Amino acid sequence: MSLMRRPLNLYLRLTERPHLSRVSDPEKLRRSFEIKARFFFHPPRGTRLIRREIAGVPALEVQGHDTGTTPLILYFHGGGYVFGSARTHSAMLARLSALSGAPAVLPDYRMAPEHVFPAALDDALAVYAALADQGRPIVLGGDSAGGGLALALLARILEEGLPPPLGCFAFSPWTDLTLSGESLTTNAATEVILPPERIAEGAQHYLGDAPADAPGASPLFADFDGALPVWLSAGTTEILLDDTRRMTQRLRDQGVTVTEVIETDLPHVWPLFQTLLPEARATLREVAGWINSLSRSSAGN
Repeated sequence: MSLMRRPLNLYLRLTERPHLSRVSDPEKLRRSFEIKARFFFHPPRGTRLIRREIAGVPALEVQGHDTGTTPLILYFHGGGYVFGSARTHSAMLARLSALSGAPAVLPDYRMAPEHVFPAALDDALAVYAALADQGRPIVLGGDSAGGGLALALLARILEEGLPPPLGCFAFSPWTDLTLSGESLTTNAATEVILPPERIAEGAQHYLGDAPADAPGASPLFADFDGALPVWLSAGTTEILLDDTRRMTQRLRDQGVTVTEVIETDLPHVWPLFQTLLPEARATLREVAGWINSLSRSSAGN
């Protein structure tokens, strides 16, 4: 356990969780997160950020160190489908790119409450299809709501018979919008970022009139037959812990190879804190190695 883990958890508990409990205006949440990301999250030296549009969706291409021999990472930011952006998560993806040699594309998919389900999934599918046409192998990724979106996209790709990605990874994914996971209650006191009392409101913002168990919104109920490897992580004190644990079991029951990483007392989506937290950098190194192993496996087939 690093020396930074405890003070970071305390800081988040005293600042971020009360802020998310108190502020409901989406625009205020978005502005606040953008400011905090610029202050706390910094990419490695030499990172290139390129704005582009893919299939009509604004996106940010992040290049830490493109070897040209690795897959492209298609990554979906978290933020409860309400806030967050490609920019807020670009520093984390820049470090992952530098570690793996894989460039990343982060779409600014449409967000709730202005755009309800399936707008985000439709944007994700459009971007994936356009990138797949370019011929470079793709690895899907995401965190929190974006992790759920990445998994929902994986199921949609399989359903539509599109060329599948090499794999999919997700940090602390939100996979069940029916909110049936026990950790929503059992970890309510230990969660340092997400206020449990607001999660139902966030789900409703995104769902609109769609049922909460729609597979495209809650990938816990989706089919993944034929999926290539998946890597999932969560912390023991998170309210979304069971979203990862049950997602892992769902995938394994369908024959998918899953790497599940459950870490003790780390905050929700801890890799975001890669400039502060040694455990965050260690997790990104692990994911980079996993991505490279997919590349080697694909090359050998």
